[in-house]
Amino acid sequence: MTGRERWFGATGRKVPEVALAGTVEVTGALELDDVGDVEALRAAHAGGVPVVVHADTVEAVALALARPEVACVLVADEALLTVDLADLTYG
Repeated sequence: MTGRERWFGATGRKVPEVALAGTVEVTGALELDDVGDVEALRAAHAGGVPVVVHADTVEAVALALARPEVACVLVADEALLTVDLADLTYG
């Protein structure tokens, strides 16, 4: 886990920005497989609904975290928890 947290929609709760699937309670969240549906992301965010994205590559994690609407990225591969996203983003 990166140690960084994000707000879980309007729930008043924070969650890890990247977490192993099954370790974060996501009831009530909009769960997506990617961030391609920008309108769904915006609508959920505007309504206070948390957005959770499933990702299976470093690139997919980075794309999801680039969206401010995304509360948490869930991964199945523990190796993705240790990716240095700041280095990936800023070099």
